[in-house]
Amino acid sequence: MLDPKPLKGRTAVVTGSGQNIGEAIAKLFSQAGANVVVNGASSREKVDRVVAEIRETGGEAIGVMADVGDADAVEAMVDEAAETFGSVDIAVSNVSIRKKQPVEDISVKDWQDTINTNLNSAFYLARCVVPLMKRSGWGRIIHISGVDGFAAHVPTRTHNITCKAGVHAFAKALSLELGPHGITANTVSPGAIDTTRDWSQYDDPEVWRKARIEAIPVKRLGTVDDIANACLYLAGETGGFITGEVLHVNGGQFRF
Repeated sequence: MLDPKPLKGRTAVVTGSGQNIGEAIAKLFSQAGANVVVNGASSREKVDRVVAEIRETGGEAIGVMADVGDADAVEAMVDEAAETFGSVDIAVSNVSIRKKQPVEDISVKDWQDTINTNLNSAFYLARCVVPLMKRSGWGRIIHISGVDGFAAHVPTRTHNITCKAGVHAFAKALSLELGPHGITANTVSPGAIDTTRDWSQYDDPEVWRKARIEAIPVKRLGTVDDIANACLYLAGETGGFITGEVLHVNGGQFRF
């Protein structure tokens, strides 16, 4: 029989978990028995709502406001997680910004801000949790990437594409180094997911939806739960023999 609480006794930090994919991951991990650190940078209200909903269902969670592009803030968040729950066993790096800008219009600040939020944040989180994971001889590091990092399928997103490819390269490097310590590092790459998004960065929303659905063999957009379930698979013992890999969750739209 499947274990109904495969993450019981574990503690997970999920960045960007006040909404959308991060929220779904945090809630599913809690249902699976994990203590959860819910993170956000701009909306305390959203973070508090997710924490409250987790607690209402009997889960253990705290909310930590931290800009994951700030190394000191990430360190403080991990310290608070370890102080509250004893350690950190699972780290999901889920934060990104995606601006559409022709390469000649990307300022140095635009580039650095995107690199810091989308790529450096994964390093900041890993460097803080790895010592805790090594101490316990067990850990799971999961990076949320995207089709951008593997197909470069959307023009005018040079900075985001670079970061999305980078987080998977980082996971591969971590997998080689940390495997002997019982720590895995993998990437989940969502396809077209039905989320709350900034539609100013897209063309007509209905045109976007119809075009995406037409291109997806299973003929639907993905859900945040599709991504959360992929992360749960990698976060438990079920994913213990998988490391340095990418799990594409895109309904067959891209067959890498």
